[in-house]
Amino acid sequence: MSPKIRILIAEDFHIIRKEFVNIISNTEDMEVVGEASSGREIVELARRVPADIILMDIEMENTYSGVDAAETIINENINVQIIFLTIHETKEMIYTALATGASDYVIKTSPAKDILEHIRNAYKGVPVLEQKIQSYMHAEFIRLRRSEESLLFFVHHLTSLTAAEKDLIRLLLEDKKVVEIAQIRSVEVVTVKTQIKSLLHKFGCNRTKEIVKMLRDMDLDRLFTDKRIRKES
Repeated sequence: MSPKIRILIAEDFHIIRKEFVNIISNTEDMEVVGEASSGREIVELARRVPADIILMDIEMENTYSGVDAAETIINENINVQIIFLTIHETKEMIYTALATGASDYVIKTSPAKDILEHIRNAYKGVPVLEQKIQSYMHAEFIRLRRSEESLLFFVHHLTSLTAAEKDLIRLLLEDKKVVEIAQIRSVEVVTVKTQIKSLLHKFGCNRTKEIVKMLRDMDLDRLFTDKRIRKES
């Protein structure tokens, strides 16, 4: 006979915790080996009680107590799989929870049979995220990939900038107008416009505002506004 899946349950709402205890206790291949009502308690329990799975609410004594507890447990290399239980389906909460290294993320209102299946899959080492969560993660992967490609594109072109072009970007980041830039640099307005045209061509942009926005979004603006960095370059 195969050993039962040992489960710890962390849920601050007593009635809900007991409901999960009853469901698991009445399942032939599983057993509850401990209960906790806070992030602090589940960390202490995980240290003392051998378990295969932790079913953990994200919000207990505070909004991210479950997330904090998961990070502690994983960082201490405690050999257990964590499944988050929550009523939240927001992308931000899902990303935050799964970024801890947890195995799965299950909505509390899911049918009992689905939750039990998630437990079995995590125990086997093949967790299967719910379809909606999979679509969220896929979209986030694409967003990050595009962001990475954009960053590489920008960095490549930043290395080809002349000293004059770097100074021009610095002034644009300070929201200076063309006339102001010409006055500051003691050049004709037409000269500034020519340099801006060259800059737009390098970055494939139509307006200087696009360059400024992308630099700020990628946190690259400090390369031009930090005097110490500019001096070193």
